[in-house]
Amino acid sequence: MRITAFSPALPCLLAATLLAGCGGGDDSTGSTPTGPVATVTVTPGSQQFASLGVTATFTAQLRDAEGAVITGQSVVWSRRGSGATQVSGTGVVTVVANGVDTIVATSNGRTGQAVVTVQQVPAALALTASATTLTRLGATATLTGALRDANNQPVTGGTIVWTSANPAALPVDGTGKATAARPGSSIVTATAGDVSATITLNVVLSSPVGGPILGAAIACSGGAAGPFPCQGVNLMSFLPVSGVGGGGGIQLNDIWGWVDPATSREYVMVGRNDGIAFVDVTNPLNPTYLGFLPITPGAVANFWHDIKVHNDHAFIVADGAGPHGMQVFDLRILRSHAGVPRDFTANTVYRQINSAHNIFINEASGFAYIVGASGGGTTCGSGLHMVDIRIPTAPSFAGCFADPLTGRARTGYTHDVQCVIYSGPDAAHAGREICFGSNETAISIADVTNKSAPTALSRASYPQLGYTHQGWLTQDQRHFLINDELDESGQGVTGTRTLVWDVTDLDDPILVTQFLGPNRAIDHNHYIRGNRMFASTYQFGLRVIDVSAPTAPSALGFFDTAPELPNTPGFGGSWSNYPFFPSGNIVVTSGNEGLFVLQVP
Repeated sequence: MRITAFSPALPCLLAATLLAGCGGGDDSTGSTPTGPVATVTVTPGSQQFASLGVTATFTAQLRDAEGAVITGQSVVWSRRGSGATQVSGTGVVTVVANGVDTIVATSNGRTGQAVVTVQQVPAALALTASATTLTRLGATATLTGALRDANNQPVTGGTIVWTSANPAALPVDGTGKATAARPGSSIVTATAGDVSATITLNVVLSSPVGGPILGAAIACSGGAAGPFPCQGVNLMSFLPVSGVGGGGGIQLNDIWGWVDPATSREYVMVGRNDGIAFVDVTNPLNPTYLGFLPITPGAVANFWHDIKVHNDHAFIVADGAGPHGMQVFDLRILRSHAGVPRDFTANTVYRQINSAHNIFINEASGFAYIVGASGGGTTCGSGLHMVDIRIPTAPSFAGCFADPLTGRARTGYTHDVQCVIYSGPDAAHAGREICFGSNETAISIADVTNKSAPTALSRASYPQLGYTHQGWLTQDQRHFLINDELDESGQGVTGTRTLVWDVTDLDDPILVTQFLGPNRAIDHNHYIRGNRMFASTYQFGLRVIDVSAPTAPSALGFFDTAPELPNTPGFGGSWSNYPFFPSGNIVVTSGNEGLFVLQVP
């Protein structure tokens, strides 16, 4: 048996793996022994970056269970998250995109992490424009803002706010689209955070007849007023859709007017698919956008709105809009306009209808006639839903009328109506309240004097019927002139057709003539003032027709609000017009184009 001598140093050697020293000796000249990795700490623990393309070095400190630092161990670097960073094997992080990443350091199964947040902050802004000089009204320039951060890297997703120093000439919408509204120039400013930049745009109109005079009407001469084909109609001013508060996807529809009895100022209410815009047109060369009344909360934006006025209040309906009701708005609020467009609120909403296609008000009687009601409430077969509005802010239901022998569904659907206190030649009905309805398949004449017991007087249809749309009485109430919205497109009619009815006997209306326009553009809304009919004819624009001899109408002029559209059946261009201002100015809406103030000499 071999006996091995015991060495007194052996216990100290064995303990060296666990203890910093042995026997009280000084071990400061050697490396400190440590245990397995227990924690990994990444420095910095979090980091925020405002620019792309920059780098930062992260470090990992390893410690054992006793808190002693471990050196010499390998560390594996990785990342997880949105992909905002790249990380090298040595902990160098490169910022490549906006987002949030977690930087992970791993050693011997233990991990530590740091959070990196990247959100670029614009430090510079450069502007470009598709054009800096616009030569026709309605022309647009697309403005583009290039944002860069402090490391000169492009900023994505930054929000740019656009403003025009002269919105009357060059309004600019939220996407950076500037529209030529009238001759002039404007400094357009783009702002993103703390940085901004400017660019100057100009409207210098060209015309086949020489050029317009600043601050004056653009006369129709040589077949054009600036870029707009015309005959006998002058252009006073033009506001593009953005000039009445509209942005992308907004179109204009109906229009009506109001003259303030206290100030004699002239205002129009302009239908947008999301509500009603208010514009002061007292100065026809410089109309002023005052503000906007949104659709009723809970309603849905849609193409069809209609507005009429009684006793200094506007009454507004919308079709296909869900629970919109009839908004009532006190127009006298417009007197306090402070120079900055504002949002308005309806004074009340009449809830006995939901959606409706149209409204007419007989100001002589103080009754409103809501037509084409649908979607709930008292629809009255989509005929006349009659409302007492003599107290405008307290409208009350008065009764229904529908002629079930008319309308496509034979419920008496009325698309539009005109109601008057009758003073025409039929003595049997003198002084009665008579309504002339355009009922899809026929005209419908009714006595609604007694709202609880209205009476159908007559109805009449006609050849090549497409859709009986809207009509208006001559001043002497002897003739009723109607338009058909679909006869040009589907019934073989060779020109825009106006149908003239002799209504001297209300019990027996007679179609006496048909007046055809020079092309097949669809007629939409027309109104008669004196001996002139002003007809919004979609893609052909506004037509002015002499009806002094109703059985032999003759063309006086036109103004094409959408010259880029062909004068064929289609639903672009002029929706409606209002020709009843004391000034004689005619205000016209054109769906995608905007608001026109026109003058017929």
